[in-house]
Amino acid sequence: MAILIPNDQARKIFLERQRLCEPPGRALTKSGLLQLIDDLGFVQVDSIATVERAHHMILFSRNQTYRREHLTALLEKDGELFEHWTHDASIIPASFFRYWKHRFRRREPILAERWRKWHGEGFDAAFEETFQHIAENGAIMSRDMKQEDHKSGGWWNWHPNKTALEYYWHTGKLAIAGRVNFQKIYDLMERVIPRHHHEPEVSHEEFIDWACRGAMTRLGFATSGELAAFFDLVTPDEAKDWVKTHRDELVEVLIETADGSKPRPSFAFLGFPDNLGPIPEPPARVRVLSPFDPLLRNRDRAERLFNFFYRIEVFVPEPKRQYGYYVFPLLEGDRMIGRIDMKADRKSGTLDVKRLWLEKGVRASAGRLEKLDAELLRVGRFAGVDKVIYQDGWRGK
Repeated sequence: MAILIPNDQARKIFLERQRLCEPPGRALTKSGLLQLIDDLGFVQVDSIATVERAHHMILFSRNQTYRREHLTALLEKDGELFEHWTHDASIIPASFFRYWKHRFRRREPILAERWRKWHGEGFDAAFEETFQHIAENGAIMSRDMKQEDHKSGGWWNWHPNKTALEYYWHTGKLAIAGRVNFQKIYDLMERVIPRHHHEPEVSHEEFIDWACRGAMTRLGFATSGELAAFFDLVTPDEAKDWVKTHRDELVEVLIETADGSKPRPSFAFLGFPDNLGPIPEPPARVRVLSPFDPLLRNRDRAERLFNFFYRIEVFVPEPKRQYGYYVFPLLEGDRMIGRIDMKADRKSGTLDVKRLWLEKGVRASAGRLEKLDAELLRVGRFAGVDKVIYQDGWRGK
């Protein structure tokens, strides 16, 4: 018989798995940062810096003593993190690299065929030349190899060398050695990721087990589809087969939804939820989350657990946007309480708050707004500005 997990308990379990139940002011060392990213599984990278880039915001929302230089050192000096693809570009523990080699092998024939269709036969003639250039001369950026006679454009109009760099990165022959103004620096994979992270080789069965087991650990409870989607390494059918094969290690659970609709059938490891130990109450303070925060990445799961509908409207035409170009979700305790539209103006040294929307049933009480004010000051300082400016009507409705 499936175990019914009340919604408030399910929310707290997921928040704890996402490292959002810990005191955000506790000192975070460089090794602690590596452990935090390992516990999350990955941190998404995005170029938009309306306030601060996504990976920095994700880490800061969990620990506000987070230092960017620690992340840079782990990525570019220590080789303990690497940048690659999950559902999108992400920062990943280098200890996972041996498993990512299965992704490289899977993606290589798919990408080769895709780019051949984009650019026609013979377009990959520059690939060997590009790889050899890096092998002999060291790390480069795509602009270093841009052909003068090929106009720059979007992905559909990449010059051959740019395509080669991305192809070799996606298939594991090149790695990202660093970034300059968010532009990738490519080098040979073996010069970026330390040798001890390459071995031992893992079998296909071990790879599937690692991916599904790791996803379940980080989610707390999940459907087979959620297991497949977490790292985006295995197919839905492979995750389904893993669940069937490991039923003796799993228990069926029913996750109560926030809106009172039908509970969601899921799986968890045997002994759940007692096997997680005591779940602390999440901090009562208000926290600003990145639009790419892993708590909300699976939009349907977030809506079921928190009754919070959220979409990024970057690619929505302005007249059709419900909220704004890049609106930040707000977390208070174990509740999603609203969203806020704001931008850091580093020239004026201000965090400009345009609008606040609170969720239905969430009051704009003096205490809540004081907590929000305090958080905005912390976010502003993190973004390099020292004053918060509230534009007319920013408190919304």
